[in-house]
Amino acid sequence: MADGNKPALFDKGGKLYWLHSSVDAFDTFLRVPGTVTTRGAHVRDGIDLKRVMIMVVIALVPAALFGMYNVGLQTSLTYGLGWGFWKMFWFGLLKMLPLFVVSYAVGLAIEFASSQIREEEVNEGYLVTGFLIPLIVPVDVPLWMLALATAFSVIFVKEVFGGTGMNIWNPALVARAFLFFSYPSSMSGSSVWVHAPKGVDAVSAATPLAIAHDGGISALSSQYSFMDMFWGFIPGSTGETSVVAILLGGILLVWTGVASWKIMVSSIAGGLLIGWLGYIGGATELPCYYQLVMGGFLFGSVFMATDPVTAAQTETGKWIYGFLVGALAVVVRLWNPGYMEGMMLAILLMNTFAPLIDHCVVSAKMNRRYKVKTA
Repeated sequence: MADGNKPALFDKGGKLYWLHSSVDAFDTFLRVPGTVTTRGAHVRDGIDLKRVMIMVVIALVPAALFGMYNVGLQTSLTYGLGWGFWKMFWFGLLKMLPLFVVSYAVGLAIEFASSQIREEEVNEGYLVTGFLIPLIVPVDVPLWMLALATAFSVIFVKEVFGGTGMNIWNPALVARAFLFFSYPSSMSGSSVWVHAPKGVDAVSAATPLAIAHDGGISALSSQYSFMDMFWGFIPGSTGETSVVAILLGGILLVWTGVASWKIMVSSIAGGLLIGWLGYIGGATELPCYYQLVMGGFLFGSVFMATDPVTAAQTETGKWIYGFLVGALAVVVRLWNPGYMEGMMLAILLMNTFAPLIDHCVVSAKMNRRYKVKTA
């Protein structure tokens, strides 16, 4: 409160109360608020939603930095420019920066407006979503398309359901799905992955998944070695190419307890099993471990499938959920010729069934306990 009984500027009853959610969000962005509980027993912990979200963003930084370098590398190799390391990195940074600006500007504007309308605090969940979206789309996606997809995702996947923590599907993946189904020419094909420098005509550069799908392992090996794909020196979405960078982020998430290692491990196990069955059954020429280094499989397993809001919550459910994500992703890759990736659809489908998985796990546990009691 201000002087006497007069409310402060941003307090309820103040002249600028309609901005209180935005002011509070900026006020607490880098510091813990001074408010405390007034009664009752409460658990005290230094970790809150903001710190968890920032930890995920930090874990994504290696993939983002490598992706920026790889954007420049693929451009240099494709057009024979002979750029050095810093030239390649600077080129990629300048191409990625507008994507991050649009993603955060559009998403946060909607988040702030929604919080003001509902008279609630601004949640920090979009810190991660806004960072993820530019990493899972082509670097040359038109900015207006990205803005439209971001707005659709935040409004219809988060705010309609009540905001952060209430959404059923992963918002970043829904943004990609919106682009994929609404503007397929800008999200599929081989020419979308390499950004043409100014004054140069665009040329095609197929992704390893596309090469393997069309020509098998011989065609793939003639262009990219397994280690090229492992380190990430291949065309692809900015954040998905480098296994090393993704694993660095994954180790940080597991070490800090932010993400479930059970989902990561079971997802990889599911993908390897189906990949092995497809290999011995003649559905693919690729050894099963190739599935982990192509496309967005590992990125999805580490950063997308482990989203604590949309994933299974029970410990047993996490094993089932992760296994099905990995298995379905490879099933789509091997037996759906119209869509060579599979990870996006697999995660979104299992997001839908995650509550059912938890329900079945809890019901089975209760039934076992009931049988023991009545035995």
